[in-house]
Amino acid sequence: MAPSSPLRSRDFRLLAGGVAVSGLGSAMTPVALAFAVLDLGGSATQLGLVVAAFSAAEVVTILYGGVLGDRLPRPLLMQGSAAATAVSQAAVAVVLIAGHGSIWFLTTMGVVNGCLGAVAQPASNAMTRSTVTDEQLPRAVVLRSLASQTAFAVGFALAGVIVAVAGPGWAIAVDAATYAVAAVLFAMIRAAGTTTGARERVLAELADGAREVFRHSWLWLLIGQALLYHLFYGGAQGVLGPIVVGDAWGEQAWGWALSALMAGFVAGGLVALRWRPHHLLRWGLVLLSLTAAFPLAMALADDLTLVLAGAFVHGVGLQLFSVNWDLAIQENIAEDMLARVYSFDLVGSFVCRPIGYALTGPVAALVGTRAWLVVIAVVIGLSSLVALAAPSARQLTRRTAPVAAREPAVL
Repeated sequence: MAPSSPLRSRDFRLLAGGVAVSGLGSAMTPVALAFAVLDLGGSATQLGLVVAAFSAAEVVTILYGGVLGDRLPRPLLMQGSAAATAVSQAAVAVVLIAGHGSIWFLTTMGVVNGCLGAVAQPASNAMTRSTVTDEQLPRAVVLRSLASQTAFAVGFALAGVIVAVAGPGWAIAVDAATYAVAAVLFAMIRAAGTTTGARERVLAELADGAREVFRHSWLWLLIGQALLYHLFYGGAQGVLGPIVVGDAWGEQAWGWALSALMAGFVAGGLVALRWRPHHLLRWGLVLLSLTAAFPLAMALADDLTLVLAGAFVHGVGLQLFSVNWDLAIQENIAEDMLARVYSFDLVGSFVCRPIGYALTGPVAALVGTRAWLVVIAVVIGLSSLVALAAPSARQLTRRTAPVAAREPAVL
């Protein structure tokens, strides 16, 4: 194993393993949840509201999670979140398997699980840099993402089979078990993964994080683009996808579509191991525009193969962008601000999702499901290309090492 390989680090192996094993189960939950709601007689609008409740809880909690991630030992925060999620998902599984589920119950537990996941996500993202050397960091970002997305690909494929054969409750039971394993792995990490220093009030620390975001124009610009992207795309995958693909080709077909999406992520990760563009975001944004292929295929294709191909292309483009985006943050943000900056980045992905989920059903009913999927494809494709107009995003280059302290940003 080469000295520059992050796999030489025990802490990185535990981190990547914990993220991957929990991702395996988590990939099953969206599929299981969608069909659990539909099995209970829920409509597209009700499914959107259930998923929106989960996302809204993430938004409310995640900024506080960023503060905690810069205050507390990050492995401890991750361990506690994983253990609590294991318990809550086990409760959901038991209720569904026993046949006592309801849409209100799923909505309530979605809020609980959204909060539990969000409180540790910024710390989890920030941990990568604490488990490897500066030389190992670029490969560590790719390998962590590759491990996670491979697990998601397997999870999505299994989800369709388990839901079709045994029911949604059993798929969520697997998710509970994977979170329990992840909690054990996170508990074994020895790197503290956090900084020490004077603590301010939570709002003051959040304000410091916001100022750090606005010091880097490429950062706040692309967080803004993510708001628009997820406002539109979230409903395509979380609400319309299970209905359009499920109605045309069966419940298992939606699991395969999501599996193809994750396979695209894996393929993109393998490309990223070899391809290291000097300009981190320039080609990433071009490739991000390819994500329009998935909603476009769902809208226009009459063959499942084309839908799977669109999902695969979406995954490749999003993964290549995401790897370089993650590395840009890791290399340009100081350690004592990293979790808070990640929390603002995650809010950019999450804050508009509840609105998109809640509105997707009524809007699709008004203008037509397939017409709305075409609109979604146009918006997410063009917004990615428009972001290239910003020099700060187009010209951002790799660093030889991450910044050790806060420094003035070039606007």
